[in-house]
Amino acid sequence: MITTTERKTADERRDEIIEAAVAEFALAGFAGTSTEAIAKRVGVSQPYLFRLFGTKKDLFLAAVHRCFRTTLEAFMRAAEGKQGEEALEAMGKAYMAWLSDRQRLLMQLQAHAACEDPEICDAVRRGFGSLVEFIERASGADEARVRDFVAFGMLLNMMASMDLLDERNEPWAKRLVDACLEK
Repeated sequence: MITTTERKTADERRDEIIEAAVAEFALAGFAGTSTEAIAKRVGVSQPYLFRLFGTKKDLFLAAVHRCFRTTLEAFMRAAEGKQGEEALEAMGKAYMAWLSDRQRLLMQLQAHAACEDPEICDAVRRGFGSLVEFIERASGADEARVRDFVAFGMLLNMMASMDLLDERNEPWAKRLVDACLEK
């Protein structure tokens, strides 16, 4: 019996590699992740990985872009047809669901941690800026309300990174998370 394997296009492989990169970078960050580990995770050679992305930094930037894009897309779906507080509430719920994906959360935190590099910092600034601008447009909220929404999101990031969203055994954590989730 002859078995055939489906050949993937470069775009399909590229997408798989970015997902593998998100997983690896989420665990060890930009400096601590090897391209060998990423290539191994997806089952390609390092030369192929470099042929598609050029450098490790280019691959990290692709993972950063993926992270911000998926967050923005979640916000867009949630806010569709809504405005004002209704849009903010829907985006907040979507973000809470997004936070349950620990890999994406850690990738986001690793992106912020790598901002010492000017190119990475620029990508993080642009990605974060696109989120803030969408929140402003979709909600029509004033600057103070948008600030509070974003600040709560960043606090929730920290709480989620410490596994304190679902298991709030720490009284201080419960108070903070509950305050973020109040209307």
